[in-house]
Amino acid sequence: MSTTVEDNSEQSRYEIRTDAGPDAPAGFAYYELRPGRIVFTHTEVDPAFEGHGIGSALAAGALDDARRRGLVVVPSCPFIRAYITRHPEYADLLRASTG
Repeated sequence: MSTTVEDNSEQSRYEIRTDAGPDAPAGFAYYELRPGRIVFTHTEVDPAFEGHGIGSALAAGALDDARRRGLVVVPSCPFIRAYITRHPEYADLLRASTG
């Protein structure tokens, strides 16, 4: 199953879609943008997709985009926080803001 993660800035959330489901997103990672930071507040996956790695793919896509944009990540969401703990390659995104 292939997935795509996109930033829906109008709704302040990243959305993940699959080629195996309906056109509706399979999950969301909600955020708040602050100067130089992105605060992840809540992540949810459609129950039909739980256990298929959708949440992990969503977290990775959102964090990769935050890195690309040069944002410091504040993981208020327990899922995003746990994902970063399990994937230390994202730990650098937690650095203190320099501005």
